[in-house]
Amino acid sequence: MIPEIFELAGRLPVRRLGYGTAQLTGPGYWGPRGEARNAVAVLRRAVERGVTLIDTADNYGPSVAEELVAEALYPYPAGLVIATKGGVVRTGPDAWHIEGRPERLRAMCEASLRRLRLDTIDLYQLHRLDPDVPMAEQLGALDELRREGKIRHIGLDSVTAEQLDAARELTDIASVQNRYNLTDRASEPLLKLCEAHGIAFLPWFPLGNGSLTTDRVCADIAAAHGVAPGQIALAWLLHRSLVLCPTPGTGSLAHLEENLDSAAVRLGEEDMSRLDALS
Repeated sequence: MIPEIFELAGRLPVRRLGYGTAQLTGPGYWGPRGEARNAVAVLRRAVERGVTLIDTADNYGPSVAEELVAEALYPYPAGLVIATKGGVVRTGPDAWHIEGRPERLRAMCEASLRRLRLDTIDLYQLHRLDPDVPMAEQLGALDELRREGKIRHIGLDSVTAEQLDAARELTDIASVQNRYNLTDRASEPLLKLCEAHGIAFLPWFPLGNGSLTTDRVCADIAAAHGVAPGQIALAWLLHRSLVLCPTPGTGSLAHLEENLDSAAVRLGEEDMSRLDALS
């Protein structure tokens, strides 16, 4: 059996297949996507289905996704882990500006606490390292917030293995979040480092931004298992490494059910060999 649970930082258990909220926002991750009640229904159904890791960010919307999480799920059930991100400022659709000054990171974190109606954020991820601010200052700001009890664990988004090594010299890192899927494995060295140190790896674009739902190899293997091609791509991640914790996002209840059913797909050695060869 493939383990369903991963313990963040060795002590915060989450189901490895979580839910990401980016798709609850409009084109370019800007503004809402449709009516709020639809997003609320998807979030509530995810938790009903046993999801215990919700991945969001202050700049999805901006603010929209975090507010929807609170509207749908507050008061939060025991065991639900909310992960959010800060360190990027939005000025329009597809407009992203890295901001890692300590005072700005503190302001972003405190705004997320208010929107999410939390006293402590379980996992606060630095959305991007700011090249114009020393890493020690950026992580120092998050460490200070952790000492104050405003965040519990620190994560990083879009880093190299070398940057993770450098960050680990400065503070404890519970997670990384990089692009990784069947056909994009540029972050393989980072994955190996996470495995060596028990760090969660939350792969973004786990379905290749939708491309893997139409992949021929995935489709062939899916037909043999009686499932959808996207479920094969997600199942591959769960089989590939025990630290991989995908959080696929969707605004569709039907697609949510399909994604979450991926956890029940069992891939054999031949399946894995064919899928591994896609890289």
